[in-house]
Amino acid sequence: MRSYSFFTIFLLCIAIVVVDVFAFYWLQSITTFLEADLLKKIINFAFWFFTIGLVTSILILKYRLDHISRQRKHLLITSLYGLAVSSFIPKLIFVIVISVLYFSNYVFSINEPAILILVIGLVAGFFPFFIISYAIFRSLYRFKVNVINLSFNHLPQNFDGIRIIHISDAHLGSFNYRYHIFDRAIDMINETNPDLILFTGDLVNNFASELEGWKETFLQLKASIGKYAVLGNHDYGDYSEWKSVEEKKENFEAIKNFYSKIGFQLLMNEGTIITNKNDKIAITGVENWGHPPFKQYGDLTKALQEVKDTSFNILLSHDPSHWPQEVIKQTNIALTLSGHTHGMQAGIKLMNKSWSPIKYKYKHWAGLYEQDNQYLYVNRGLGWLGFPGRLGMRPEITLIKLYKK
Repeated sequence: MRSYSFFTIFLLCIAIVVVDVFAFYWLQSITTFLEADLLKKIINFAFWFFTIGLVTSILILKYRLDHISRQRKHLLITSLYGLAVSSFIPKLIFVIVISVLYFSNYVFSINEPAILILVIGLVAGFFPFFIISYAIFRSLYRFKVNVINLSFNHLPQNFDGIRIIHISDAHLGSFNYRYHIFDRAIDMINETNPDLILFTGDLVNNFASELEGWKETFLQLKASIGKYAVLGNHDYGDYSEWKSVEEKKENFEAIKNFYSKIGFQLLMNEGTIITNKNDKIAITGVENWGHPPFKQYGDLTKALQEVKDTSFNILLSHDPSHWPQEVIKQTNIALTLSGHTHGMQAGIKLMNKSWSPIKYKYKHWAGLYEQDNQYLYVNRGLGWLGFPGRLGMRPEITLIKLYKK
């Protein structure tokens, strides 16, 4: 909410009230069928109590935004955002559906019983409410392990069958220090007995303070070979206002230093070689590289300098848009791992087909992609940002098994 003017927030509140006025008008048509006057009054009171409370809370939060602690600010904003979405969208759908049905002679004749139209409109409103509620209260932390098997001719023999866990976008600030929830993901990761754990950025939302208390949680992660990570766009502190350049730098350094405390090697435009007997593979990591307005800190050419003679290379790059721009055909990198999109935290999967609105912004937005025997995997993220829910896009742990053809 910091990035929006008070006037914009005020217009949002006006929109909420306008939709609620129409929703209340049609609601009266439904409550007329109730015989108990007391029940009608309770319904009316509850309707406007919630609306006035929500609008007032949004306006007060905007007014007091600069006087609220960072973590409490994030919690309040996301909570109000969740309430606003779960209230506004169902009511809007209810108003649109019932208005179209009521005034359309193509669907109902003028003599059609009004109660039928009202019931259909009510169902149309409640259905998205239950879907959004499910996304917030049920699927937000339903971690899922997706297993991917890949085969390569040039994978060294001694790395045949290597097990890689790919995780991304933890956004720890969104967990509000509820370590026990994240512990479920930790247990699921360790149960896969990974050789490598690779994290592709966005450890926090903005601030190093979000890392308080998380050290012991991440130290539980076990990998027989090692754990490696890169930074995401949110790890640089670019989305917050700072009192000074030094304060932003201190925040950034604290986030980077946290990785060494939890046993991860942070790769910042650099590569490292892993050896098993006489065979070698490379793990390369670049800083965030994305299309504007996302900043391009990544330098792939620099990152490949120390591993350019290694035949099999795995690249960690937070933003999947990097893959078609600098990786495919321009390098021999076998597998690129990314995150960033969250799959928009909402999507539909039918059979082998997946869809999400995020596809209109990112060509590669979730899952596995292949071109000329080079692969990209886009992880859907462990955490969340903005809307506190996930619908058809569960938080993901990816187990990638590599085999030699």
